Amino acid sequence: MRFPRTLSRHSLRARLTLANVALLALGIVAATAVSVMGMRYYLLDQIDGELDQTRKSLGGSQLTLEMIEGLTDLAIVREQFMRQSVEETRPDELLTLVDERGDTLSLAGYSPSEVQRDFAAAVGDPRVLATDTEPHDIRVGGDAYRATATRLADGTYVLLATSTEAVHRGVAKAVKLDLAIGTLLLALLACLTMFSVRRRMRPLEDMVETSSAIAEGDLTRRVPSSREATLEVEQLRVALNSMLQQVESAYRTRERSASQLRRFVADASHELRTPLSAIRGYLQLYDKGMLREEAERKRAWARVMAEADRMGRLVDELLTLARLDQQPELRFRNVDLSRLVRDAAEDLRVQQPDRPVSVGAEGALLVHADESGLRQVLGNLVGNVRTHTPADVPVRLGVERSDGVVRLCVEDEGPGLCDEDAARIFDRFFRAGGGAGSGLGMAIVQGVVQAHGGRVAVRTAPGEGLTVTVILPART
Repeated sequence: MRFPRTLSRHSLRARLTLANVALLALGIVAATAVSVMGMRYYLLDQIDGELDQTRKSLGGSQLTLEMIEGLTDLAIVREQFMRQSVEETRPDELLTLVDERGDTLSLAGYSPSEVQRDFAAAVGDPRVLATDTEPHDIRVGGDAYRATATRLADGTYVLLATSTEAVHRGVAKAVKLDLAIGTLLLALLACLTMFSVRRRMRPLEDMVETSSAIAEGDLTRRVPSSREATLEVEQLRVALNSMLQQVESAYRTRERSASQLRRFVADASHELRTPLSAIRGYLQLYDKGMLREEAERKRAWARVMAEADRMGRLVDELLTLARLDQQPELRFRNVDLSRLVRDAAEDLRVQQPDRPVSVGAEGALLVHADESGLRQVLGNLVGNVRTHTPADVPVRLGVERSDGVVRLCVEDEGPGLCDEDAARIFDRFFRAGGGAGSGLGMAIVQGVVQAHGGRVAVRTAPGEGLTVTVILPART
């Protein structure tokens, strides 16, 4: 089964992988940015703290330039100043003395170096730096520094700076390391996601394969269960299998109904053709004047009326079955089933006086049912006995209530049916052994009983008679 190219380009597996990788990439970028900014802030805060402590120490000591030159306690300052005066390289820490105009000053006979002059030039107005409590970012000869200043008692300004190049190099290395590790994690996540999604998507691929097989005509296929399926996928599998079961059942039912309809139409056409042919034949004989004797005309007329009656009964039975197939609304009311059984037995005695008829229906037994439908059921069952058994074969009609249901039984001691005929007894137009009748009586019985929410059971064997039991719900 082929899918459009645009769908194959944007599969769910690729979308999930790209989404996971994109989310992780955003997380790595955010974590890297936060960690780098935190590290930079922490290192710069340490540098600013040291500069601020030195600035406060010098500013609060009320020293002058002359006092600095003569104090041995500040020998380290002089050493630093003199070391910077002779070095040409840019040290990590800078110290320069300037006046109010920003011009560099000598200390203990040492002239300021080129680096100190560049430092003073980068600062510009020392008063701005001295009045601000926070160190400033400056660049001296291309290198980054954090600088501050303090004013001595005689108006001289001391400029202090610490290089931040090491901080920037450390931050750059941290960023490169984080990016390298992040790239490795992204590649690993992409591989794991592809593998996991492929495994998790296997049930969906099975669904696609099953659907394709069903589309090609294999209605028995079902989506197999997966040991590692998620709850949602398992719910989808169960729902899809239930739907497929319903589809298969509906398809089988439709095929069976269509087959039954074709057979029904063929059988109805065949049953109607016989009386129509007989009627047409007698009418043609009459039309051609071949029925000259009065007795012949009466016999032909009797045959025409008999075939017309037969055709009318067949049409009525077909209409009854059609209404039952449409599930009509029955007129339910309380009906004395015992009375209906006794009436049916009395009718059979009148029609066949020589047949032994016994009735087991004493008293009243009320059921909530359609009286005309039950009378038709009894009439068809008794008529079936009357038609298919000898006139001297005993028959028993009985009704009883037990286990929450009502059982109506019609039992004869006739020839019975073989298993093959018994299995088809409710088929329309089926007549065991090619007997008389339309073959619709038992089908009507089953249809009426099912419309009442009941069922019909048959027990028979060759030479053991036939027992038909109608089981109805005991609703009173």
